[in-house]
This record gives sequence, C-alpha cells and structure tokens, in this order.
Amino acid sequence: MVSLQPPLCDFGWKAPAFDLPGVDGKRYTLQDAMGPNGLLVMFICNHCPYVQSIRDRIVRDTRELRAHGIHSIAIMSNDPADYPEDSFDHMRAVAEQFQFPFPYVWDETQAVAKAYDAVCTPDFFGFNANFELQYRGRLDESRKIAAPADARRDLFEAMLQVAQTGQGPREQLASMGCSIKWKNT
Repeated sequence: MVSLQPPLCDFGWKAPAFDLPGVDGKRYTLQDAMGPNGLLVMFICNHCPYVQSIRDRIVRDTRELRAHGIHSIAIMSNDPADYPEDSFDHMRAVAEQFQFPFPYVWDETQAVAKAYDAVCTPDFFGFNANFELQYRGRLDESRKIAAPADARRDLFEAMLQVAQTGQGPREQLASMGCSIKWKNT
C-alpha cells in the first residue's frame, strides 16, 4: 500500500463532467450532484485504512454541509479485480452500513479519476456553485487512525466558507491516503 499526498488546490479549475452508476441503481452526473452553493467530490474506496478511519466523519460533515447548500458525491475508481473489497457489491454494503447521505458511484473505466487527476483515497475536491475548485485538502488531521474528536474540521470549515462566499481558504493542507489502484493496461 503506497501512501500519497495530492497536490493542493488549483483555484478556479473547472470540474470535469461525469455520468456514473450509483449503488442505489441511479446514474449521477456532475450537474445532478451539484448543490445550490457547491459540491464536494470525494474519491474514496472501501479497503483503504485512511478512508476507513474517517467514514463516520465524512458522513457527519456531508450531512451538515448539505444544510448549507453544499451537496456531496463519492466516487470509487479503484480496480476491484485486484482489490475485491472495492467491488460494486461491497460499495453498496458500505453505503448501507454507514448510511451514506450522498451518492456513492463507480468509475469503472477510471476515466473520471484521470480527468480529476485524483491521486489517492481519500482525495477531496470542493467546488463552488460555478463548478470552480476552491478546496483540495484534508478532512482533518486523521491518517490511518482517526484524529481526536475535537480535531479542527479542515474540510467542513473550508466548504462552509465556500457556501458563504464562493471562495475557499487560501491556506490548505493536503489530504493523505492510499494510491488509487489503477488497472493494468
């Protein structure tokens, strides 16, 4: 398992379009996912310990952000041939177990992860209502083990600022996680 850090925010970069199947049987596009004040696009998976340690916090933060007009979507781009825990059936089970309040979709071809230049799981992209990138940083200081309960909520605070002003904070700390498991081509 390789641990990587994605690059920091490229302010104003436009969100690439997508149309992906969700574990709920529906398809989701970028436009469908957008909230009135912005969108949080999360690249996550089921097997990564970095994601596992913060799933409850992701659920908490996305629920709270929805009340501020920020909607969320989680994209799983790993190759389940090599990582069976990341299969579509397992995605469905994880979404149900943790009661994800957002669509959990599968990027089977990995084209969306490549378009976003996603690096790891978790990799967070926070967009304003104009589909302009305003946040690419960490959820909080958690790594493979969750940070203390009172840790600063970097992502939540940044996306709340995006909801209120359309702009993200200029100082951001990179997320860290397992590398995306690319298909052998």
